[in-house]
Amino acid sequence: MSVTQFFDTPQGRRIAYHKSGHTRPTVVFLGGLKSDMEGTKAVHLEAWARARGQSFLRFDYSGHGESAGRFEDGCIGDWHEDTLAAVNALTEGPLVVVGSSMGGWQALLLARAMPGRIRGLVTIAAAPDFTEDSYWAGFSEAQKRALEEVGQVELPSDYMEPYVITRRMIEDGRKRLVLRDPLVLDFPVRFLQGTEDTAVSPQTALRLLDHAEGPDMRLLMVKGKDHRFSDEDCLKLIEMHVEAVL
Repeated sequence: MSVTQFFDTPQGRRIAYHKSGHTRPTVVFLGGLKSDMEGTKAVHLEAWARARGQSFLRFDYSGHGESAGRFEDGCIGDWHEDTLAAVNALTEGPLVVVGSSMGGWQALLLARAMPGRIRGLVTIAAAPDFTEDSYWAGFSEAQKRALEEVGQVELPSDYMEPYVITRRMIEDGRKRLVLRDPLVLDFPVRFLQGTEDTAVSPQTALRLLDHAEGPDMRLLMVKGKDHRFSDEDCLKLIEMHVEAVL
Protein backbone atom coordinates (compact mmCIF):
# COMPACT_ATOMS: atom_id res chain seq x y z
CA MET A 1 0.00 0.00 0.00
CA SER A 2 1.32 3.43 -0.92
CA VAL A 3 1.87 6.20 1.62
CA THR A 4 -0.50 9.17 1.71
CA GLN A 5 0.98 12.31 0.20
CA PHE A 6 -0.31 15.89 0.24
CA PHE A 7 -0.36 18.94 -2.01
CA ASP A 8 -1.90 22.41 -1.75
CA THR A 9 -4.40 23.59 -4.33
CA PRO A 10 -4.29 27.10 -5.83
CA GLN A 11 -7.17 27.91 -3.46
CA GLY A 12 -5.03 26.94 -0.46
CA ARG A 13 -6.74 23.65 0.38
CA ARG A 14 -4.49 20.78 1.52
CA ILE A 15 -5.40 17.61 -0.38
CA ALA A 16 -4.40 14.03 0.48
CA TYR A 17 -3.70 11.60 -2.34
CA HIS A 18 -2.16 8.31 -3.46
CA LYS A 19 -0.46 8.07 -6.84
CA SER A 20 1.07 4.93 -8.34
CA GLY A 21 2.16 3.40 -11.66
CA HIS A 22 3.54 4.94 -14.82
CA THR A 23 1.71 3.53 -17.86
CA ARG A 24 -0.70 6.03 -19.36
CA PRO A 25 -3.56 6.82 -19.51
CA THR A 26 -3.82 7.67 -15.82
CA VAL A 27 -6.90 6.22 -14.18
CA VAL A 28 -8.38 8.83 -11.81
CA PHE A 29 -10.90 7.74 -9.19
CA LEU A 30 -13.42 10.31 -7.97
CA GLY A 31 -15.29 9.32 -4.83
CA GLY A 32 -18.75 10.11 -3.57
CA LEU A 33 -20.20 12.61 -1.14
CA LYS A 34 -18.65 12.09 2.33
CA SER A 35 -16.78 9.09 0.99
CA ASP A 36 -13.00 8.93 0.92
CA MET A 37 -10.12 7.39 -1.02
CA GLU A 38 -9.96 4.39 1.34
CA GLY A 39 -13.29 3.08 0.06
CA THR A 40 -13.57 -0.43 -1.35
CA LYS A 41 -13.84 0.61 -5.00
CA ALA A 42 -10.94 3.07 -4.88
CA VAL A 43 -8.55 0.69 -3.13
CA HIS A 44 -9.58 -2.25 -5.31
CA LEU A 45 -9.01 -0.27 -8.50
CA GLU A 46 -5.61 0.86 -7.25
CA ALA A 47 -4.58 -2.77 -6.71
CA TRP A 48 -5.90 -3.65 -10.18
CA ALA A 49 -3.94 -0.78 -11.70
CA ARG A 50 -0.75 -1.73 -9.83
CA ALA A 51 -0.94 -5.26 -11.24
CA ARG A 52 -0.98 -3.73 -14.74
CA GLY A 53 1.57 -1.02 -14.03
CA GLN A 54 -1.19 1.45 -14.87
CA SER A 55 -0.87 5.02 -13.64
CA PHE A 56 -3.54 5.57 -10.97
CA LEU A 57 -4.64 8.49 -8.79
CA ARG A 58 -7.07 8.57 -5.89
CA PHE A 59 -7.52 11.54 -3.56
CA ASP A 60 -9.77 13.06 -0.92
CA TYR A 61 -11.71 16.22 -1.67
CA SER A 62 -11.33 18.96 0.92
CA GLY A 63 -13.43 18.18 3.99
CA HIS A 64 -13.22 14.46 3.19
CA GLY A 65 -10.94 11.71 4.51
CA GLU A 66 -7.40 12.85 5.20
CA SER A 67 -7.67 16.18 3.39
CA ALA A 68 -7.94 19.43 5.33
CA GLY A 69 -11.18 21.31 5.95
CA ARG A 70 -14.69 20.59 7.20
CA PHE A 71 -17.27 18.85 5.06
CA GLU A 72 -19.90 21.42 6.06
CA ASP A 73 -17.80 24.22 4.56
CA GLY A 74 -17.54 22.60 1.12
CA CYS A 75 -19.70 22.49 -1.99
CA ILE A 76 -19.73 20.97 -5.46
CA GLY A 77 -17.67 23.83 -6.89
CA ASP A 78 -14.98 23.50 -4.22
CA TRP A 79 -14.64 19.79 -4.93
CA HIS A 80 -14.54 20.49 -8.65
CA GLU A 81 -11.66 22.89 -8.00
CA ASP A 82 -9.96 20.18 -5.94
CA THR A 83 -10.40 17.72 -8.81
CA LEU A 84 -8.98 20.12 -11.38
CA ALA A 85 -6.05 20.93 -9.08
CA ALA A 86 -5.27 17.25 -8.43
CA VAL A 87 -5.39 16.34 -12.12
CA ASN A 88 -3.29 19.34 -13.16
CA ALA A 89 -0.69 18.93 -10.42
CA LEU A 90 -0.39 15.15 -10.29
CA THR A 91 -1.02 13.79 -13.79
CA GLU A 92 0.13 14.31 -17.35
CA GLY A 93 -1.38 13.19 -20.62
CA PRO A 94 -4.58 11.27 -21.21
CA LEU A 95 -6.99 10.26 -18.45
CA VAL A 96 -9.57 7.57 -17.83
CA VAL A 97 -11.92 8.91 -15.19
CA VAL A 98 -13.94 6.70 -12.83
CA GLY A 99 -16.59 8.54 -10.82
CA SER A 100 -18.76 7.04 -8.08
CA SER A 101 -22.04 8.70 -7.04
CA MET A 102 -21.23 12.41 -6.50
CA GLY A 103 -17.90 11.54 -8.14
CA GLY A 104 -19.90 10.78 -11.27
CA TRP A 105 -21.07 14.40 -11.30
CA GLN A 106 -17.49 15.48 -10.68
CA ALA A 107 -16.34 13.27 -13.57
CA LEU A 108 -18.82 14.96 -15.91
CA LEU A 109 -17.67 18.41 -14.74
CA LEU A 110 -14.06 17.37 -15.34
CA ALA A 111 -14.92 16.11 -18.82
CA ARG A 112 -16.61 19.41 -19.58
CA ALA A 113 -13.61 21.37 -18.27
CA MET A 114 -10.88 19.43 -20.10
CA PRO A 115 -12.43 17.24 -22.81
CA GLY A 116 -9.14 16.99 -24.72
CA ARG A 117 -7.50 14.96 -21.97
CA ILE A 118 -10.25 12.42 -21.36
CA ARG A 119 -9.68 9.06 -23.05
CA GLY A 120 -12.62 7.30 -21.42
CA LEU A 121 -15.19 7.62 -18.63
CA VAL A 122 -16.82 5.12 -16.28
CA THR A 123 -19.44 6.15 -13.73
CA ILE A 124 -20.91 4.09 -10.92
CA ALA A 125 -24.35 5.21 -9.73
CA ALA A 126 -23.60 8.69 -11.06
CA ALA A 127 -25.50 11.45 -9.26
CA PRO A 128 -25.40 14.53 -11.51
CA ASP A 129 -27.35 17.59 -10.32
CA PHE A 130 -28.43 15.83 -7.12
CA THR A 131 -28.33 19.00 -5.01
CA GLU A 132 -31.15 20.40 -7.16
CA ASP A 133 -33.07 17.36 -8.39
CA SER A 134 -32.88 15.25 -5.23
CA TYR A 135 -32.16 17.51 -2.27
CA TRP A 136 -33.90 20.78 -3.16
CA ALA A 137 -36.74 19.11 -5.05
CA GLY A 138 -37.35 16.80 -2.08
CA PHE A 139 -37.19 19.41 0.69
CA SER A 140 -40.34 20.24 2.59
CA GLU A 141 -41.32 23.86 3.02
CA ALA A 142 -40.03 23.64 6.59
CA GLN A 143 -36.65 22.40 5.38
CA LYS A 144 -36.45 25.17 2.80
CA ARG A 145 -37.21 27.72 5.51
CA ALA A 146 -34.54 26.19 7.75
CA LEU A 147 -32.04 26.36 4.92
CA GLU A 148 -32.83 30.04 4.44
CA GLU A 149 -32.96 30.99 8.13
CA VAL A 150 -30.40 28.63 9.72
CA GLY A 151 -28.24 27.99 6.66
CA GLN A 152 -28.32 24.20 6.83
CA VAL A 153 -30.43 21.08 7.26
CA GLU A 154 -29.56 17.51 8.21
CA LEU A 155 -30.57 14.61 5.98
CA PRO A 156 -30.48 10.97 7.07
CA SER A 157 -28.22 8.54 5.23
CA ASP A 158 -28.57 4.79 4.74
CA TYR A 159 -24.78 4.44 4.88
CA MET A 160 -23.38 6.82 7.54
CA GLU A 161 -24.26 9.68 9.92
CA PRO A 162 -26.65 12.35 8.63
CA TYR A 163 -25.50 14.68 5.88
CA VAL A 164 -25.35 18.35 6.74
CA ILE A 165 -26.60 20.16 3.65
CA THR A 166 -25.89 23.88 3.56
CA ARG A 167 -27.51 26.72 1.67
CA ARG A 168 -24.13 27.32 0.03
CA MET A 169 -24.08 23.74 -1.30
CA ILE A 170 -27.52 24.15 -2.85
CA GLU A 171 -26.79 27.57 -4.35
CA ASP A 172 -23.39 26.55 -5.68
CA GLY A 173 -24.82 23.33 -7.12
CA ARG A 174 -27.08 25.41 -9.35
CA LYS A 175 -23.97 26.80 -11.05
CA ARG A 176 -22.64 23.29 -11.78
CA LEU A 177 -25.66 21.54 -13.29
CA VAL A 178 -24.88 19.27 -16.26
CA LEU A 179 -28.31 17.97 -17.27
CA ARG A 180 -29.74 21.33 -18.39
CA ASP A 181 -27.26 22.16 -21.15
CA PRO A 182 -25.67 20.05 -23.90
CA LEU A 183 -23.33 17.40 -22.49
CA VAL A 184 -20.99 16.08 -25.17
CA LEU A 185 -18.83 13.11 -24.18
CA ASP A 186 -16.71 12.46 -27.25
CA PHE A 187 -14.98 9.30 -25.97
CA PRO A 188 -16.02 5.84 -24.73
CA VAL A 189 -18.42 6.10 -21.79
CA ARG A 190 -19.84 3.39 -19.52
CA PHE A 191 -22.54 4.14 -16.96
CA LEU A 192 -22.98 1.41 -14.29
CA GLN A 193 -26.08 1.35 -12.10
CA GLY A 194 -27.71 -1.05 -9.62
CA THR A 195 -31.46 -1.56 -9.89
CA GLU A 196 -31.85 -1.62 -6.07
CA ASP A 197 -30.05 1.68 -5.51
CA THR A 198 -32.11 3.76 -3.04
CA ALA A 199 -29.65 6.69 -2.94
CA VAL A 200 -29.50 7.37 -6.69
CA SER A 201 -32.54 6.28 -8.66
CA PRO A 202 -32.01 4.15 -11.76
CA GLN A 203 -34.13 6.82 -13.47
CA THR A 204 -31.19 9.19 -13.00
CA ALA A 205 -29.00 6.84 -15.02
CA LEU A 206 -31.60 6.67 -17.78
CA ARG A 207 -31.92 10.46 -17.82
CA LEU A 208 -28.15 10.84 -18.06
CA LEU A 209 -27.94 8.34 -20.91
CA ASP A 210 -30.74 10.11 -22.76
CA HIS A 211 -29.27 13.58 -22.21
CA ALA A 212 -25.58 13.02 -22.97
CA GLU A 213 -24.27 12.84 -26.52
CA GLY A 214 -21.34 10.76 -27.71
CA PRO A 215 -20.22 8.13 -30.20
CA ASP A 216 -19.73 5.23 -27.74
CA MET A 217 -22.02 5.37 -24.73
CA ARG A 218 -23.56 2.45 -22.85
CA LEU A 219 -25.59 1.97 -19.68
CA LEU A 220 -25.35 -1.29 -17.72
CA MET A 221 -28.19 -1.88 -15.26
CA VAL A 222 -27.22 -4.60 -12.78
CA LYS A 223 -30.22 -6.34 -11.25
CA GLY A 224 -30.29 -6.54 -7.47
CA LYS A 225 -27.27 -4.31 -6.75
CA ASP A 226 -27.52 -1.29 -4.46
CA HIS A 227 -25.66 2.01 -4.17
CA ARG A 228 -22.53 0.48 -2.70
CA PHE A 229 -21.89 -1.48 -5.91
CA SER A 230 -18.81 -2.99 -4.26
CA ASP A 231 -19.29 -6.73 -3.89
CA GLU A 232 -16.98 -9.07 -5.80
CA ASP A 233 -19.18 -9.22 -8.89
CA CYS A 234 -19.54 -5.44 -9.06
CA LEU A 235 -15.80 -4.88 -8.62
CA LYS A 236 -15.14 -7.24 -11.53
CA LEU A 237 -17.65 -5.33 -13.65
CA ILE A 238 -15.91 -2.05 -12.82
CA GLU A 239 -12.53 -3.55 -13.79
CA MET A 240 -13.95 -4.88 -17.04
CA HIS A 241 -15.46 -1.57 -18.10
CA VAL A 242 -12.44 0.52 -17.10
CA GLU A 243 -10.30 -1.81 -19.21
CA ALA A 244 -12.78 -1.49 -22.08
CA VAL A 245 -12.49 2.30 -22.22
CA LEU A 246 -8.69 2.14 -21.80
